[in-house]
Formats: sequence, structure tokens, C-alpha cells
Amino acid sequence: MKRSIAVARLWLEVNSFSPVPTVLADFKAKEWLIGAQKLPSFAGTPTELGAVEAFARDNPEWDVQLLRSAAADPGGPMEEALFERFLADVERGLGGRKWDAVYLSLHGALITERRTTPDIDILKMVRRIVGPVPIGASFDMHANIAPEMATLVDVSAGYKTLPHLDMDVVAAKVLELLAQTVEGRIRPVGAVARPGCILHSFNMRTSDGPMKEVEEFAAARVVHPILDITPYGGFPYADSAFTGASVMVCADGDLGVAKRVAEEVAAEIKRLSPQFAVERPDARAGLEQARATTGGPVAVLESGDNTYSGGIADTTGLFRALLAFDPQEPAVFAYFHDPALAERAHAAGAGAVLDCELGGRVAPEYGAPLAVRAEIVSLTDGTFVNAGPMQRGVEAQMGRAALLRVGRIEVVVTSKRLPVNDLGYFELLGVDVRRMKYLCVKAKNHFRAAFAPLCAGIVEVDTPGPAGIDLASMPYRHANKADLV
Repeated sequence: MKRSIAVARLWLEVNSFSPVPTVLADFKAKEWLIGAQKLPSFAGTPTELGAVEAFARDNPEWDVQLLRSAAADPGGPMEEALFERFLADVERGLGGRKWDAVYLSLHGALITERRTTPDIDILKMVRRIVGPVPIGASFDMHANIAPEMATLVDVSAGYKTLPHLDMDVVAAKVLELLAQTVEGRIRPVGAVARPGCILHSFNMRTSDGPMKEVEEFAAARVVHPILDITPYGGFPYADSAFTGASVMVCADGDLGVAKRVAEEVAAEIKRLSPQFAVERPDARAGLEQARATTGGPVAVLESGDNTYSGGIADTTGLFRALLAFDPQEPAVFAYFHDPALAERAHAAGAGAVLDCELGGRVAPEYGAPLAVRAEIVSLTDGTFVNAGPMQRGVEAQMGRAALLRVGRIEVVVTSKRLPVNDLGYFELLGVDVRRMKYLCVKAKNHFRAAFAPLCAGIVEVDTPGPAGIDLASMPYRHANKADLV
């Protein structure tokens, strides 16, 4: 007789300070699925659903059922009614049959219009329905983990790399631990420790710096009975009582060891916490630094409006500085999210000239709109497949988009917010980034996976935005501001 596992997914990193809510269209642009028949399209992709597909294919003795699977690029708070629809879909999917296990792919920094800890609400609902059935959950490295989560799941693990190149690896580990639990080979218990610090994610890359040290410290302690140790850097822009770093440990049968190791790793995060603090040059100084860098392209990253931190692709700080800088070598700016302007460009056609405004459309408090005269260079309907390494093989959608030329600067305008994490983003519009001197992008860490090997240098600049560097200036309502690093 086959064993049965229910799979549900809600992956959304929320910036509480974004004025733009995350709605159904944002999920439909990325992932809004029901049914195991959808899994083959994820085969071979480095994603959670890629791992689920592999598990179903390699374990025919398991009946894998995909309930609601929803993912959207980071943004503002999720519409409350949409979250309740997700809950209803999962509750309906779980009801009326017996399950042997449940796997949940969560982000851990979800916020809705009314809830600050909706991930806990998901876990509580699932636990209420399935009772003692083993529940496994995977989380993003930037999850804000509440201690209560250790009592709601049986097994857990989170990403260990930034950029996130191990989504499938982490999901596969949780699925395997669930199978071992069902088979009686392990008796998992969990513990959470919180070091009491809200960390910037600027220095959270795992290739170097303090997070690399934390990951190595944790990995050295994964010995029996420890099954997994995940240090979570937390997401400082998701405002909740649990905003900040944490450690979650899963152990086989020994809760005391799990708690002790969690506290050890939390103490190491606390020790290294001052190294996560950052200072960055303003936009003009950053562009000067790029000009002084030999060769190209040089990436100038406007992290305060980074889409993968819930940015709105609307702030004008870097672009205003770029116009004043008047680059004498090729420059491209990506991007402004402006559906109406993208449609205007498509209606006018390539080669036409538009008098228009760039930026400041949604949140002029981060910079007033800039009036420009722009030539339309190229147009696209905006769909491509990621070449990777991040989300290799997964379809990406920027919507109808245009490449404009303002003086010597090429500017990308899109009708959907899409993080600039893949070369396909530029190739679709006919932009060869290798010939650029200045590659100005609203991005931070994940951008580096595909673009760092091509760049002669990378400069992050400090500009106003919903994901700005000065966390003390953010209007927190729930987080403990005393924990700011």
C-alpha cells in the first residue's frame, strides 16, 4: 500500500515598508498551482518543486499530492483575502483523507495586511488537521523564525547559501527526513535559539564574510544525533515580533542536545553581529568608483530598491545621479516598473521618441519623477527561461517591456516587477552587458550568481528606498529596535 504525502507551498518574502501589496497577479506571474500533474515542468530545476518532482519520481511507493503551491517575487504585504484563500485551499486539500506526512515549502518572512506571523498560522492549521502526522518544513535563509515553530514541525531545514543555489538540496533533505520519520528510523525533535540581533543582509553572502563563518561553525556541529542546523539571518524589512536572526536545530531524539547546539550557534552569530553592519557610498561616489575601476562592466547596485528585498523598482536616487554623472561610456539602467509607460512604448513602436517621466510613480518620497525624452530601442513581451545558476530552467516574466535610450543611457522599463538575477533579462531586450561600462541595477546579493563572473567590479550604493541601509529609520511597529545591529 502506498504512503501518501501532501505538499503545499507559500513562498513570499515581504517588505513591510513597501507601499505596493502583493496580489494574485504577482503569484500568477510566478507560481500559482494545484495538482501533481504540474510537477514534471519543474524536473531538473534547482527549486523546492524540483526536489518534490524528483522525490515522486524516485519513490514510487509514495503518493505525492501537490495542494496549493504559491510563490511570488518579494514585495509588499500579501493581500489578506488572498492569504485566506491559500489557507482554504490547503485545508480543503488536506481534509477527507489520511496522510502519512506533510511537506511545507515556506519562506519564513511572510507578512499579510493583517498578520505579522502568518507562517505560524499555516503550521497551526496543518497541525490541527493532520494531528500527529509528521510535518516537515523548509525555509529561506532570511526567515524570521519564532521559537514556537520548533513545536509545530517535526523536521525542518533552511537554505545554507546566498545567493540561494541550494533550494532543491534543502527541500530534498526535508523530504528524506520525513520519509525516515514515517519509517520509524528517526524520532526528530527541534529547538530554536535567537541571538537577539536584527542583521543587514548586505554582508550575508556565504562566499565570504561573517555568514560564511557562521555556516562553517554550524556545519561542523552536524554530527549524530544532529540532523540539521540552519542559521537564519532573518529579513529586517519584514516587521514582526520575531524579526531578526535565529538558529533552528533538528535532532534525532535528543532535545537537550538540540537546544545546546542551537544556543552555541546563536552565540556565534551574536559574536559576529558587528561585522554585518554596513556603510555604502552615495550614488555619485559609487559611480566615480565605478569609473575608476579598470575594465568593465562595473555593476553599480541600488540595493535600497532591490526587488529581491521587496523593492518597488520606482525610486530615482541612482538614476538621477547617473543622469548628472553623464557617462561617456556605455551604460544601462535596470529597471523601472511602469506598466503604463511600457504600454505606451509598445504602442509607439521601436524607433519612436517619447516625452515621459521615469520613477517616482508609486512612492515619490523616495525621489520625484524625472522628466526625460527617450528613444525606444527595443520591445519584448517579456518571457524567458532562466539560464541560471539561480532557478535554472524556470520561466521568468517581466511582462511587456521596453528598452529606452536617454542620452547615452539605456533604460529598462517593465510591466511586471522581476528581479535582475539572470542574463536572459538583458538578452531579451538585445542588451549585451559585456559591452557596458556601467551596469546600474536595482539589486543586491542574488544578482551576483549570474553577473559577478562578468564584472570587473561591483559597487553598492546607498539611496533612499523601502530596503534602505539605515534600519533605524524604518517605521517598525512590532520588531524590537533594540536588536538593531
